Amino acid sequence: MTKAGSGNDLRILVCGAGSAAAVAGVVEAAVARGWSVDITATANALTMIDAPALTRISGRPIRTTYGYAADGTRVSPVADALLAVPATFNTINKLALGIADTYPLSSVAEVIGRGVPVVVVPAVNAALAARAPYRRAVASLRDEGVLFAGDGFEALDLLEGVRRMENAGS
Repeated sequence: MTKAGSGNDLRILVCGAGSAAAVAGVVEAAVARGWSVDITATANALTMIDAPALTRISGRPIRTTYGYAADGTRVSPVADALLAVPATFNTINKLALGIADTYPLSSVAEVIGRGVPVVVVPAVNAALAARAPYRRAVASLRDEGVLFAGDGFEALDLLEGVRRMENAGS
């Protein structure tokens, strides 16, 4: 699959978990590392983040829904990598099952399908993480090449490693 970005286009998906409030630090770190950041937020995340601050840091408005070109075709920002931070139990399970009933889920599913590097940072408590559906979802996403990290900074490190490997192979 081909990737349409310039090599440094990072899409960040923010879900509605408590740690969403701290995502600004991850966005700042990504920009400092040379990523061009485009943020997609779930409806619940919008109640937990400082959207104006994230827009200021990234230099782009936060996306929450589909965008359309003048001819009516759907337009999504390009992505050379995607970071889902934080990713909720619901999002991880739906993503693994192929459920794309919202713009954020649809956009992530499409990026995975294109073979773009994806790192997920789960925001899931121990009781939910112990559930068989969640464990199957994580295994399924890993089978598709999705990486998992403990926090957004570790996720950025993983993406940097993938970017270096891709550049070495070019």
